[in-house]
Amino acid sequence: MVFRRPSASSDRPHRDLAEEWAERLADSGLPLARPEGRPRPPLAFAAPLPVRVAAEQEYADVALAERLPVWSVRERIAASLPADLALTDVFDVWPGAPALAAIVVAADYRLSMAPPVPESGVLDEAARRLLGQPRIERERPRGGGSVRYDLRPLVAAIAVDAARPSELLVRTRFDAERGAGRPEEAVAALAETLGQPIEIERTVRERLILEERPAERAPVPRRRQPAVG
Repeated sequence: MVFRRPSASSDRPHRDLAEEWAERLADSGLPLARPEGRPRPPLAFAAPLPVRVAAEQEYADVALAERLPVWSVRERIAASLPADLALTDVFDVWPGAPALAAIVVAADYRLSMAPPVPESGVLDEAARRLLGQPRIERERPRGGGSVRYDLRPLVAAIAVDAARPSELLVRTRFDAERGAGRPEEAVAALAETLGQPIEIERTVRERLILEERPAERAPVPRRRQPAVG
């Protein structure tokens, strides 16, 4: 299924959101598949929803023990959604298809900058210089300290939206070993390259990009590709 979160104001951790949805699904009347030893409803997300980030095209799987009309499944899932989510689409998936988390490869983000906004040409040049580097050293918290890592393999694109110069388009990658790129880290690295701060007012994850496996999954909605730096 495809769903969205219109508001960027939610500060609920993804785990809390997933637990609420699972509980509501259990009361939805859907014939949920219950693998032995797994007490919770089989709800699997392509990727966690970051806090205070709106989302336009997210994916999740729900396994059913029997086949029902799509309209019936759609109605019951829509009624089970947490208040800050909205259902976009429901479609069948081949039972042998790989898990969503195994085939999500990237994510497109739109970030609205707060004034004063640097000139587009200056930002684009800084993005080209940043992405031209073989490594982008960053730190992320881990436990009670921090760990250094290379952000470069996790960022595919950074660019200014030509139609909206106050918005940045960032594409991050998902990697099985390195984890997922974070748009706020890409913007922080861009600000360092630029030599001036960039404040973000609102972040929207426009879509998750899945590895193309047409024989295993139904077609998913397409959105405009971001500019690649």
